[in-house]
Amino acid sequence: MTRDEFRVIWQSIHLKVTDVYAVPPEILRVNGSTIGTLGNFSASTGKAKSKKTFNVSAIVAAALSNSEVLCYAASFPNDKRKVLYIDTEQSKYHCLKVMKRILWLAGQPTDQDCPNLLFVAMREYSPEKRRELIDYMLSNIEGVGLVIIDGVRDLMYDINNPTESTEIINLLMRWSSSFNLHIHTVLHLNKGDDNTRGHIGTELNNKAETVLQITKSQMDANVSEVKAMHIRDKEFEPFAFRINDESMPELVVGYESQQKQERIALTDLPDEKHQEALAVTFDNGEIHGYNNLIDALKRGYTAIGYERGRNTLVTLNKWLMSREVIVKHDKTYSLARGIYKENQHKPNPQNLFDDEH
Repeated sequence: MTRDEFRVIWQSIHLKVTDVYAVPPEILRVNGSTIGTLGNFSASTGKAKSKKTFNVSAIVAAALSNSEVLCYAASFPNDKRKVLYIDTEQSKYHCLKVMKRILWLAGQPTDQDCPNLLFVAMREYSPEKRRELIDYMLSNIEGVGLVIIDGVRDLMYDINNPTESTEIINLLMRWSSSFNLHIHTVLHLNKGDDNTRGHIGTELNNKAETVLQITKSQMDANVSEVKAMHIRDKEFEPFAFRINDESMPELVVGYESQQKQERIALTDLPDEKHQEALAVTFDNGEIHGYNNLIDALKRGYTAIGYERGRNTLVTLNKWLMSREVIVKHDKTYSLARGIYKENQHKPNPQNLFDDEH
């Protein structure tokens, strides 16, 4: 890097206390909770056949109409009303069905093109060509406020490759920031659990503004629940939609989450419950990194039937650390006192949360 090159970069990265920056416009909300702002990115995730694309269709329809569709309320500036929808998986026939569904939900004619909806099918291209095309489109199309990448894993070759994953996340951050727009991506969950797939899934959880999880109802296969897996703003109550006779998503009025537990504060759980959850949390020993710890706490408390969002788990972690149940050394977290496996010698029972600790 030459001195002149560094000088240009320095001017863009050096912050001064006297600098003034506008608050990022909040352009997508669910029941009063902000899930999307300009200059950031978010994601939808779910298992196969959970109706992820139907859910994304509602988000796009809300953006096109700048109104509320299902529970998604959109408010885009006048100069950011275009939506660029990029599909990397489906055939053009199925992409056309999605486009018509979006237009119907947005109250637009389905027999003529909508100038604010740009739908692109990239199924036949390689990952690097897809990235190149997206970059070119964003650099040359004016007025884009929302970008949908339905199949973010198709921008890379190996979803478990840390280098590739970091590069993709950096691209999402650069695109959303440089072009002042919001990017919403779609990624599958693992078949065996509720974790996002691969290393790219971990990176999305750590960096995305919001991660929505779409889950098929166990009681009605035609109903899907939407909840916040991770959210920077306050959590919203899960809602659900069904596919009606016209093959369109419609809100299930009065829906009560199938996974809704009695809203007991996690700090009020009995010690035995904490022991069970922390045994799962630390089943592989010490945990390196704060975000990995929060993810592990989510896994642990979900395993005993008390699923909570990131904000609640952050508070729980502070509570556990204040009582020295979880201790930190450098960037590594461990249990201060043992959670013993069945095949190990167990000492006399000891309360994990004695007042003196």
